[in-house]
Amino acid sequence: MVKKSTRTTPEDSQASTTDSAAMSTASEATQAATSATDDQAEQTTAVDPTQQITDLKAQLDAKDDQLLRAQAEIVNMQNRNKKEQAALLKYDGQALAKDVLPVLDNLERALATPADDEAAQQLKKGVEMVYGHLQDALKKHGVTEIAAAGEKFDPNIHQAVQTVPVDDDHPADTVVQVLQRGYLLKDRTLRPAMVVVAQ
Repeated sequence: MVKKSTRTTPEDSQASTTDSAAMSTASEATQAATSATDDQAEQTTAVDPTQQITDLKAQLDAKDDQLLRAQAEIVNMQNRNKKEQAALLKYDGQALAKDVLPVLDNLERALATPADDEAAQQLKKGVEMVYGHLQDALKKHGVTEIAAAGEKFDPNIHQAVQTVPVDDDHPADTVVQVLQRGYLLKDRTLRPAMVVVAQ
């Protein structure tokens, strides 16, 4: 039986040293590469804190501006709704009042007709009562007659359908005669008065 020799020769020792040095160099190179990569990653991910704060402030200002605009729009919508509701309440019944005005005109024509006998006078008295009640009901709801005869002509409340020459009693742009009465609903013209104007 032959024993193996455990002694190392100078060549073996030199080869071992060379391998160890190569491994050490490779390990150092790997560490250096890893360190360089880490430095690059830190440089790319690192953000300037001042720039980040500036960006966040700009975003916050933009959001504040959006919030203020939204709040202002809501307030404007609420104000518009309030005005519309107030107008609806103020001029409530305008259509009904317009429809009633021809009835009032017909009652006036009936009252203008002469009553000769007692029966006609009694009938006329009844028409007068109806006319008075109707006028009271309209006044209660803000419908009033437009002053016209002898007044200065106003195109907002008067409608000129005829003109006559100016004389001593009627200066220029004065209402001479009312052909059909006009009415206001509070401060709105419900129906302009049809008038004759001196020119």
